[in-house]
Amino acid sequence: MLTERQRMILNAIVDDYIRSAEPVGSRSISKRGDVSYSPATIRNEMADLEELGFLEQPHTSAGRIPSHKGYRYYVDHLAPQDLIKPKELHTLKTFFAEKLNAIEQIVQHAGTILSNMTNYTSILLGPEVFNTSLRHFQLLPLNENTAVAIIVTNTGQVENKTVSIPAGISVSEIEHFVNLLNRKLTGIPIYKLKTALYNEIGQEMERYVSHFEGLMSVLDDALDNGQDTQRLFLSGMTNMLTQPEFREVDKVKSILDLFQETPTMLKMMASASSPGGIQVRIGTENGHEAFANCSLITATYAIDGEAVGTIGILGPTRMEYARVIGILDILSKDLSRFLSRIH
Repeated sequence: MLTERQRMILNAIVDDYIRSAEPVGSRSISKRGDVSYSPATIRNEMADLEELGFLEQPHTSAGRIPSHKGYRYYVDHLAPQDLIKPKELHTLKTFFAEKLNAIEQIVQHAGTILSNMTNYTSILLGPEVFNTSLRHFQLLPLNENTAVAIIVTNTGQVENKTVSIPAGISVSEIEHFVNLLNRKLTGIPIYKLKTALYNEIGQEMERYVSHFEGLMSVLDDALDNGQDTQRLFLSGMTNMLTQPEFREVDKVKSILDLFQETPTMLKMMASASSPGGIQVRIGTENGHEAFANCSLITATYAIDGEAVGTIGILGPTRMEYARVIGILDILSKDLSRFLSRIH
């Protein structure tokens, strides 16, 4: 439990570091109009905050920077702030007056606006990820080595792809695999299909199908057909290059590489799509090494009260949290109202 003085000093350090990207010293904090403590008192409190894990001291500086724990405390105790400029608010509101009919077009355009307004990267899941589920799966052998995998979704979309069949798998095993999949997994969202297959019928599969792992690789291949790129929208991917903490090529390269891993990004965004309010994941909370120095702020949007997609902003941990949260809150609510109206 931090004291009121420690909270004030921590907030001041986070605010200053977000603005400057430079380690913050006690003298600069003491010069702020809203802080009435001496540099010596501030130094002592900064040492205590560092010991408690809320601050870190870079080797090359006498100043301090927030740790992930410090950012987490800052975000969890963030007071509502009106940091959105009237012109930006007008941009958000007039966006829904534009003649956009296709939901994908609306979502993509929303992502562009978000990345432009924040100078961070916007990541959006389109409604298809949540709404598209399996209606029927077929695997039609062409010869001993290849087959055509056909996936029919509840929206009537038909996807087909030629896949390789591992050696030793019989036609009867393929039929058993397909029948079991259709019997057990009809209605499961496409993006959850592989996980559900392992969790729901993995043991049964291993009992009746001797080449279960081989058939699973066939299903992986069938689902990895590039359709996911239509459901995941990224805008402002190179905005990371403008952030001081990503001047090192290796750091930003790992982030840009991860943007290309659509299944990983889908999984990450889907796990951040809990309904209700804004979700903030800081640093290692993102669960991937490439995003260890990033924060991901997400909000869901809904059609008639049912969550159908997720909007996210990815930036450095030194992010303008209050401003981004405010923008996401407005856009997600307006987007939900707009989609419910046209749906």
